[in-house]
Amino acid sequence: MAQLDDLYQFRLLIEPWTAARAAERAERDGRARLAAEMATAEAPADDTYAAYRAFTAHDARFHLLVAELAGSDQVRQAFQRTHWHLHIYRLHYDRGIGPKALAEHRAVADAVLAADPDAAAAAMREHLEQSYYQRLRPTYAEGDR
Repeated sequence: MAQLDDLYQFRLLIEPWTAARAAERAERDGRARLAAEMATAEAPADDTYAAYRAFTAHDARFHLLVAELAGSDQVRQAFQRTHWHLHIYRLHYDRGIGPKALAEHRAVADAVLAADPDAAAAAMREHLEQSYYQRLRPTYAEGDR
């Protein structure tokens, strides 16, 4: 549990900043790529492997794209090295977290597309806090009982 806490503390420090930078720095092409990613993203309709795989791929593309739009190669590389989206999401896919995460991704994307760094940072923080403190961490606490 301590490693997972550390990972989310790291993400809470880095990813809201990254989203804010993306809102400030993304150019027309980058914004078009983000809009296209969100236009093709779908909430998983079931808990099949195909649905899981498609949503996990979206999750990775989304977070990597936000880091890329921010101009932060270090954050992008850190995200790729840890593969945190795969390790965490695959363990809890059956709990219906896909639609919630997608709605949160849409809020981040909307703020980035609106060039609103404060809203982008807040939306990313909300996404990470909901993902960890409301959806994932309680499942680990259940296992500790």
